[in-house]
Amino acid sequence: MSPNGSDRSPRRPMRRKLLQAMTAGLVLATATGCTYKDFPRLGMPTPTTEEAPRILSLWQGSWAAALATGVLVWGLILWSAFFHRRSRTKVEVPPQTRYNMPIEALYTVVPLIIVSVLFYFTARDESKLLSLDKKPDVTVNVVGFQWSWGFNYIENVDGSTGDAKTDKNLDAIPDRFKADFPANAGGVYDVGTPGTRNPQTHNPGPTLWLPKGKTVRFVLTSRDVIHSFWVVPFLMKQDVIPGHTNSFQVTPNKEGTFLGKCAELCGVDHSRMLFNVKVVSPERYEQHLKDLAKKGQTGYVPAGIEQTAHEKNRETNNL
Repeated sequence: MSPNGSDRSPRRPMRRKLLQAMTAGLVLATATGCTYKDFPRLGMPTPTTEEAPRILSLWQGSWAAALATGVLVWGLILWSAFFHRRSRTKVEVPPQTRYNMPIEALYTVVPLIIVSVLFYFTARDESKLLSLDKKPDVTVNVVGFQWSWGFNYIENVDGSTGDAKTDKNLDAIPDRFKADFPANAGGVYDVGTPGTRNPQTHNPGPTLWLPKGKTVRFVLTSRDVIHSFWVVPFLMKQDVIPGHTNSFQVTPNKEGTFLGKCAELCGVDHSRMLFNVKVVSPERYEQHLKDLAKKGQTGYVPAGIEQTAHEKNRETNNL
């Protein structure tokens, strides 16, 4: 009985709050719209290239390391709170420890080990993902500009004459990238505006077409400021930098139309720098290039700002 004659326990409000907190946590965990099949990807979309599972594996490994670290820290906190709390019967101050060399060494060594392991796997996978050793089947010069995208398909296309290796519009691309360009590739292009929409999905932005099962090399150039080329289900993005050319390659393995966007804050209309990627059969891809040629979209749009003297020196030293 309480002093006022009530049999209500003072612990009941605390239990009620704990139950409410657990209920709220359960709702948050189950109301995200994800199914049990989505959970192993930890928020990542389904990979649609041969290289994307490597990125997903790195993401999952990072989460596993973070979870293990969190469980250890939470466990130590709870252990300290429950087993070293102040006694109700004893009021003396417990023994105070100023220094504990084993614990302090542990606090130093364990984080170093965690960071070293994460660095090793990140460097290993990054080296593999950015490797350009394999000659691509398809090369696309992606041009970023405020506030949309241009796509130069560096291909031999019927109805298009010229040579990508000597075309003035592609002067911004260093010679080491041009070495793998097809000979006498007249090419075709497509360029969009923020108001452009995909005719099938009506998603905003221009549409980049790619062939399924073919190795595609993206050569990234910018006309103005730094952008970032991100195809969401490719799980891969890379900066598009004026005066510096970046490149990576992927092999799409799933047909469909996927969303892409600029992942770098590039100005007032950054949010409108959207595009689509349509992965189709190689035959349909070749037909699309011919359709662009029939529309008169032959040759190439200007790739962007040429490399600065500093970047040219770096390219020369790396040859």
